[in-house]
Amino acid sequence: MTTAVAAFAHTMTVAAGDSASDQEMGGLSGLVLQLIDALGEWGVALMLFVETVFPPIPSEVILPLAGFLAGAGRMNLVLVLLLATLGSYLGALVLYWLGAVIGFERTTRWLGKLPLVDEDDFRTAADWFHRHGRSAVFFGRFVPIVRSLISLPAGADRMHLGTFSVFTIIASGIWNSALVLLGAAFGTQYDKVEQYTEWIDRVLYVAIAAVVVTFVVRRVRRIRADRAGRTGNGRADGTARGRRRAEAAGD
Repeated sequence: MTTAVAAFAHTMTVAAGDSASDQEMGGLSGLVLQLIDALGEWGVALMLFVETVFPPIPSEVILPLAGFLAGAGRMNLVLVLLLATLGSYLGALVLYWLGAVIGFERTTRWLGKLPLVDEDDFRTAADWFHRHGRSAVFFGRFVPIVRSLISLPAGADRMHLGTFSVFTIIASGIWNSALVLLGAAFGTQYDKVEQYTEWIDRVLYVAIAAVVVTFVVRRVRRIRADRAGRTGNGRADGTARGRRRAEAAGD
């Protein structure tokens, strides 16, 4: 992109016919806008690719802000829509391939080691897929967490690649278009957005905090459950050994 968001924010029009006043869109939303603006339309595709493989990076943040820039004339709206869907599809293909080639369990253990990723999320996606069949690949794209991970069990079950691709592209296109067009609607009224920046930042901070807190709580619960399981197994083993010794002594 030839125009940075910082320069764009400083030239916002306060009202039609009035002189422009320098206003800066700061906070977290401003930083994300600058990142998207610097990367351009292909950067949106890259971010959606990563978001599909690494769920904690939410498309709900990326796409509306990309749409906002497109609505303000800083990005090509059609190109954003096409490349966002391409990024989502390629990310889904990676998980599909991992499931088909490496297997669900091994891939789950491997990806479960990534920061802010929990193995239970993969189990949730697998349960959704096994309950709803192939249609889960389409409708799962509209469900948080499942949207990103549904490709893994689809690959592990060797779902037909053509069907998988059609369902993924159509559903991802609908989801991405809704978020991008929502942001674009605000982008056409960018002179009014500055007053909502603080609220946008608050939503982003709350979303990030919720992801981190949820991950920490689930990880602590898992560690406690594992410890309890090991303790229980240890006691059971000790009891079994004691019985064997008593039986041997009696003989």
